[in-house]
Amino acid sequence: MRRKRVRPFAMQALVVISLALLLTSGTWAAPKYKVLHAFGAGKDGAGLFSGLLLDKRGNIYGTTIAGGPKENGGTVFKLSTQASGKWAEAVLYNFCSLPECADGGGPWGGLTFDPEGNLYGTTESGGGAYKYGTVFELMPGTSGWKETVLHRFGFNKYGCCPQAGLVMNPAGDLFGTANAAFELSPTGHGWKETLLHDFTGENGDGFGPYAGVILDAAGNVYGTTEKGGNTRCGGGCGTVYELKPISGGGWKEHILHSFGAIGDGAIPGVGALILDSAGSLYGTTGGGGATGFGIVFKLAPGSDSPWKETILYNFKGGADGIQPSAGVVMDNAGNLYGTTSAGGTASCGCGVVYKLAPGSNGKWTYTVLHRFTGFDGAGPNANLILDSKGNLYGTTTTGGAGGYGVAFEITP
Repeated sequence: MRRKRVRPFAMQALVVISLALLLTSGTWAAPKYKVLHAFGAGKDGAGLFSGLLLDKRGNIYGTTIAGGPKENGGTVFKLSTQASGKWAEAVLYNFCSLPECADGGGPWGGLTFDPEGNLYGTTESGGGAYKYGTVFELMPGTSGWKETVLHRFGFNKYGCCPQAGLVMNPAGDLFGTANAAFELSPTGHGWKETLLHDFTGENGDGFGPYAGVILDAAGNVYGTTEKGGNTRCGGGCGTVYELKPISGGGWKEHILHSFGAIGDGAIPGVGALILDSAGSLYGTTGGGGATGFGIVFKLAPGSDSPWKETILYNFKGGADGIQPSAGVVMDNAGNLYGTTSAGGTASCGCGVVYKLAPGSNGKWTYTVLHRFTGFDGAGPNANLILDSKGNLYGTTTTGGAGGYGVAFEITP
C-alpha cells in the first residue's frame, strides 16, 4: 500500500499539529542540535519529506512538498551560511500544485547534482496533460535557476507519481522509482526512458518501490519495496531487490530478502539503502522485529548462497524511538546514524536522531543523540547526510517556529 500522501491542501492540518506540539513541549534542544531554518514564514516552503544535499562549498539544498506562491506546489531551496554564522534561505524554484501545471508539483524526493552543478529531482504530481509527476532539471544562470522538465509520467508501465529522488551514474544517466524502476538517458534530442522492472507483488515479487535506489560500481541497482514478498503481512511485508543489467540489453531482478519471517522486520523505510565497501546493504523497516517497532538491518552477500540478514537493532519504543521510516548513513568509522518518526519525549513523541556503533563482539551500541520536542521540529522522515567533519544534517516534516518543518544540524 502506498505510504500516506500529505497533499498540499493537507498542510493546514500539519500546522495545527505543530502548534499543538509547541504548546505541549517544554524545552529546547540539546546544545549540539541547531535549527538551520524553520519553514512556514511568508512565501516559504512547507513540509520536508526528503533529505538534504551538500555542495563543495557547504551550501545545502532541499525540497518542500508544499508552500511557495504558486498554489502551494512546493519549492526547491538553498541554505547558505552568512558572515554572522547564521543560515539564510533562498527559494530557487516554486512549483505549481494544479494537475495541469506543466512544471510539476509536490517534490517529495530529494535532489542530486551533476558535475556542472545542475540539480535533478522528481515531482509527485503535475506535468501538464499527464498529471502524474515529472523528472526535472534546474540549471543555474545569471538571472536565476531555470527549470526543464525531462520526463512526464503517464500512468502506464513506466510508472506514476514518483515520491523518491534520483541517482546519477558516471555516464549521466538518471535512475529512480515510480510504480516501477526506471532509467532516463540523455540523447541528442531529449531524454529516453527505459523500464528496468515493473513491480507486480506476484510470485514473491515486491510491490510499492517508494524508496529511492542506489548503484554499485558495476552499475547494479538496489532498492526496497514497501509491500510484496512474504505474504504474512497481508499484501506482503516488503522486499530488498537487486536489478542487474543483462548482456545484450534488459535487466534482471533478484529478490535479496523478503521481510516478514517471525522476528524479522516489516515494511521497509522510505529512505534509500546504503552500501558499504564490502558490498553489504543497510536499511530500516518501520515495523516488525522483536517488539513491532521496527529494526535496523544489514544484508551481506554470500559467495554461493543467498544474502544473509542480520538485525543490528530492534527499536524498543517510547524514549528509544518508534518507526524508523528513514534509512541510515554511515561514517568513516562504520557508525550508523538515522531517525525515527515517532517516540522520544513523553510529552511530544516527535521522533529521535540515533547512532549505532559497532562493537568488537558483533553487537551494536544504540545511543539517542537528540529527541525532538516540537519547538525544534517533529516527525523526521528522510535519510540524514554527513559532511567531511562528521556533522549531521536532516529535516523534519512538521514542527519548528513556523510549524512546517525544519532543516537541522547536529555536531559531534
